[in-house]
Amino acid sequence: MAMPAIAQDSAAVKTDSALTIPDTLLFKIQKAQAAITEINATNKRGYGIENIQNGLKEVRADVAPVKKDIDVARKVLDTKSLLSYNLILKDALTRLTGWRNTLSKYNANLQGLSDQVIELGNDSVLMVKAKDTTEKRLYTAQLNEIKVRLQTAGKVTTARLDTVSRLLADVSATYLTVTDLQTAIAERLQQSGKSALGRESPYIWAAPVSSEPGSSISDLIGSAIDGQGKILGYFISSTWDNRILLLLIGIGFYVWVYRNFKKAQKPDLRQVLGQLTFNYIRPYPVLATIIIMLNLTPLFEPDSPSMYIELTQLMLLFAVTVHFWKTLSKSDMNYWLMIVGLYITIIITNAVVHDAIWMRLWLIFLNAASLYIGYYFYKKLLKANVAKRLAKPILLIFLALNIFSILFNVFGRISLAKVFSATAIIGLTQVIGLAAFIQVISDALELQIKVSSCSNGLFARLNIASTRASFRRILSVVAVILWLLVFMINLSIAGGVFALVQQVLSKERTFGSVHFSLNNVLFFAVIIYLANMLQKHVGILFGESAVKFEDKTEHKGSKLALIRLIIVVIGVLLAVTASGIPLDKLTVVLGALSVGIGLGMQNIVNNFVSGIILIFEKPFRIGDYVELADKKGKVQDIGIRSSKMLTPQGSEVIIPNGDLLSGRLVNWTLSNDFLKTEVLFKVPADTDLDALNKVIEEEVSKSANILKNLPPEILINTIAADSVELKVIVWITDIYSEAGFKNEFLRRLLPKLKEMQVKII
Repeated sequence: MAMPAIAQDSAAVKTDSALTIPDTLLFKIQKAQAAITEINATNKRGYGIENIQNGLKEVRADVAPVKKDIDVARKVLDTKSLLSYNLILKDALTRLTGWRNTLSKYNANLQGLSDQVIELGNDSVLMVKAKDTTEKRLYTAQLNEIKVRLQTAGKVTTARLDTVSRLLADVSATYLTVTDLQTAIAERLQQSGKSALGRESPYIWAAPVSSEPGSSISDLIGSAIDGQGKILGYFISSTWDNRILLLLIGIGFYVWVYRNFKKAQKPDLRQVLGQLTFNYIRPYPVLATIIIMLNLTPLFEPDSPSMYIELTQLMLLFAVTVHFWKTLSKSDMNYWLMIVGLYITIIITNAVVHDAIWMRLWLIFLNAASLYIGYYFYKKLLKANVAKRLAKPILLIFLALNIFSILFNVFGRISLAKVFSATAIIGLTQVIGLAAFIQVISDALELQIKVSSCSNGLFARLNIASTRASFRRILSVVAVILWLLVFMINLSIAGGVFALVQQVLSKERTFGSVHFSLNNVLFFAVIIYLANMLQKHVGILFGESAVKFEDKTEHKGSKLALIRLIIVVIGVLLAVTASGIPLDKLTVVLGALSVGIGLGMQNIVNNFVSGIILIFEKPFRIGDYVELADKKGKVQDIGIRSSKMLTPQGSEVIIPNGDLLSGRLVNWTLSNDFLKTEVLFKVPADTDLDALNKVIEEEVSKSANILKNLPPEILINTIAADSVELKVIVWITDIYSEAGFKNEFLRRLLPKLKEMQVKII
């Protein structure tokens, strides 16, 4: 804010020599009153001094644990903690810089106000003296009031100036403390980077026996709790939106399982499903929801500090322990509790370990115990429904990390020893959590499959075995990604790996005159893949099911083919847009493509265009019984390039759309499903045909597959010397009932002919 001052306009205000005494005095009084009003208003605004004071207390509270943890003698801090501390200090420095600028401006402003008060107080015109004229004495009361107000404004301004000056000094001192801490952290990070495998502490045979002052267990635990707690609090407060999204996913999972259990309790479904028993989910899946959320936490917060991951894994272990309490045997439960105890011990040890020999030997002992437990754990792991190809690599990594931790500890690289030991035990226990995660999702999916199949839902139209296998593969991939993510976070390489991948993908590359990046190529491939998968399976969303040969005729429209075509076109357009190919380059590609069409892609384009014509012309529908050349069957699918036919023998025939459009196609069920069928048989020439006709009509009328309003026709087809061939023509309801009708009719007619003593020739 600009320094307040009462400017005088020489063109608008008369000089003192041109004014009478009352005019000059009135002008001075008005000027003084306006100045005092502005000074008081400025002092009332305060420029947020109380907010700055409260904020400074918060910053000092944030910085104090960091300083304490860094100043602890011989305390070894890992790179992840140093980076987290640096982030806290950077935020504090930003706030302090803003406060310094604000207070500096306010201090200068207050100094100007103080000078203005002094100037007005020394103005002789505003002073009342004994020798003043009678005219001036008339304004004595106003002048005394101005004098009192000036004194009050001066006191307030001076007090406020002192407060601002002290606060500015405190902010500057805290600013210097933060910059010193940043310098110390930068030096540690630089030293750690230059000697990644170098010695930062004495070799174990030269390690000191006792702790130095300030490095006792209580001091180390206190500094670790304060420092890591501050990191954790800062991270949680700055990433609250990620946890809201994770909470919504947890609520969605809970509602999904709860509603399926409620549906399964309905009387009509309960009779079909029977008693539902699952190992990992219940009608109120609170524990299952917690397991899901804790496993997915690293996926939503990949930049989380090590302490956050450690606490998340600890809560996951407690949740899994609650589940194991009723499912594991006593010996297995004791073994599991031993693993949980080892996890807690290693995490606490890493927080307090320093270069004293007894602490380093204790860490080596824990690494040796981890190696023994890991070997025994491998056998138990295979019984937890975890694939061997996943369990074996994780076990080998676990063993390797513990061995490296021992070696780094021996040769004085304690920070790496801490990181490797924590990463090893977290990776091992996370496998159990992920195994529980897979089982929870599998049980929930199995419940959905059973409820949906019995209520004619989505899963009633899917191949259940294939669906289970697909979801199992997807869950395995997600489990591997989660494990690798936690692994990289604990090794403090997640940020570097992500930055490297982003750099590789976003780097602009040149191929001839075309500029592109791997990002664009990846987006192009993903969009094309998703569009292809969607157009293949979109029919499920519209109630499409597998076409089978059965007595029931079911027609389905060809709108799905049109929807598939639209999905493919939109997918290609989106993929081209995501690829970043300029339009001028795209025209070149289309020109080359047209040449390719002219040379060797004629059939493909012909089939594609024929598919579009079939969609709009609709010469047949899915479910129609058609005949093309020597092939007969039921239309199973109408695709963009080709269509499928299911033959009575069970084979699937793929026919190009061009052949369907250009060939002679017979559709037996286009307008209706009625079929005129014929039955031929010969009888002796002396047979009573009138009586036989009545018997045939009677037996035909008993069939449920005939059209009642169209009576059968019984005709003499041929006459021989000793026989007559009869043709029975009957209209039946659909083509799929022909074989069943003939079988039923002839089975009933044969005993009647025997009763009439009519021999079939």
